Amino acid sequence: MSMGKSITNYDSLVVLTHFKGHFSGGFGGSNKNLGIGCADGRIGKGMIHTAKDNNNQFSIKKEELMERITESTKATVDHFGKKITYINVMRNMSIDCDCAGIKASPVVTPDVGILASRDILALDQACVDLVFAMGEKHNKDLVERMTSRHGFRQLTYMKELGMGNNRYKLIDIDNEDKEISQEEAVKHIQPFKQEA
Repeated sequence: MSMGKSITNYDSLVVLTHFKGHFSGGFGGSNKNLGIGCADGRIGKGMIHTAKDNNNQFSIKKEELMERITESTKATVDHFGKKITYINVMRNMSIDCDCAGIKASPVVTPDVGILASRDILALDQACVDLVFAMGEKHNKDLVERMTSRHGFRQLTYMKELGMGNNRYKLIDIDNEDKEISQEEAVKHIQPFKQEA
């Protein structure tokens, strides 16, 4: 998108998201990426993060934050209708958002791969399910971040708003489009190793 053009000048959208944990949202998938990323600068982001009649940014309660993020996302999803595709990259998944930069917690969750869908809820749900399918040896930190921040409210609220379906099939395009289970999708993951 070139500077000075509004998102409303376009009739299709590809959403490319680095799936990871998030300090406030529990996890950052396509919903969080769109809801915050497409919110208007300081005003839109401030409206999402700040409680009514409070000047302290990030003063909003956790579940209401998930709902506001999702409502912001819904505006973008409604604008593009069926002309939107979502891609979540499950690689280098820290418990923190990319915006934390060098202050982010180290990556300890193994890489899974790349998931794509035309259904935002199905995609974010599948990513969360794959994190859980890894087992505690691999997912402890990320699961704790998701649960302690009420991140699942993103998924339930998308369902309530009719933004997609939380039921899905995993299709392995590297294996002749075979349908696979969550367990099959993560059975070959390797413990994450920090580069020297």
